[in-house]
Amino acid sequence: MCLQHAGSDISIAGSGSADRSDRGPFGNRGGGVAGHLGTTARIGTGAANGGSPDGRAARSGGQHYLSVFDILRELIVTVRLRPGQRISEKEIAAALGISKTPVREALIRLDEVNLVRIVPQSGSYVTPICTVRYATACFIRLQLEIGAVRDAAARPDPRYRIGDLDEILARQAEALARQDAAAFRELDERLHRQLFVLSGHADAWATARRAQFDLNRVRLIRRRHRIVGGARVLGEHAAIVEAIRARDPQRAEGALRAHIGDPERKADALFTDERLRG
Repeated sequence: MCLQHAGSDISIAGSGSADRSDRGPFGNRGGGVAGHLGTTARIGTGAANGGSPDGRAARSGGQHYLSVFDILRELIVTVRLRPGQRISEKEIAAALGISKTPVREALIRLDEVNLVRIVPQSGSYVTPICTVRYATACFIRLQLEIGAVRDAAARPDPRYRIGDLDEILARQAEALARQDAAAFRELDERLHRQLFVLSGHADAWATARRAQFDLNRVRLIRRRHRIVGGARVLGEHAAIVEAIRARDPQRAEGALRAHIGDPERKADALFTDERLRG
C-alpha cells in the first residue's frame, strides 16, 4: 500500500499548478521544483554563488552549501516535493546554475535510497510512501533506540551529560510555545540523536537516520493531518529523559516504546482516507 497525493488532501503550500507533462506513472501531478529550491537553506552550488559547477558542496565566507543530493532529499523528506511528483533534471540544473550531470547523479543516489524512482523513457518521480517501508523504518528505529536509551540509562558516556537533553527539551518547549513547527521538528531529531551520543553509540545514529526517510515523510504528513500533538510528544520526550536520569534502563525502554508506538496502528491512522491509497 502506498501513499500518493490526491486532490487537496496533501496539498503543499506554495506549490504551483502543473501541466500534463508533470503527470507521472503514479497518476500524480506536482508543481515545479524550481519554486521550492528557494525555500531551502541558502543554495550556493552554482558557480555564480561561489559554489562548484559540478554540484558538489562548497563553502564561501563561512556559508555551508548543500549538494544537489542534500537539497532534493530535504525537499522530498519535508514533503515539499510530493509523493508521485515528477522531477525535471533540466529545471533543477537551471535553478541551481549547474550542469545536468550532477543532478542526474543525485537522482541516481536518491533512487538507491528509494526516495526517487527513475522510469526509463519517462523521467524521475518522487516515490510514493509505502506502508511496508514505513513499518520497516519504525522497526529499525525502535530496535536501535531501545539499545541507545538502555545504555544511556545504565552506562552513559562520561564525556556527555544529561543536561544536554534537558537543554534540548527546554528549547523544544519554547518552539512549541511559539508554534514554530520547523524548529520543533529539528529539535526532535536533535534529541533522538543525543540519546545515541549519551549512550556511547553516536555512530549508530547514521545507520538509524538512513532508514528514516519514509518515516519522516509520514511524520510530516501526519502532522499536517493534525494526528500528532506537539505537547504529547514533548511529554513523551521528558519521560524518556527522566528515566535516563533515574538510571533505569527498563523504564527508559518503556518510555521509548510508548513514544514510538505501534507502527501498524500509526500507519492505519494515516491511511484511513481511501483517496490516499495507491
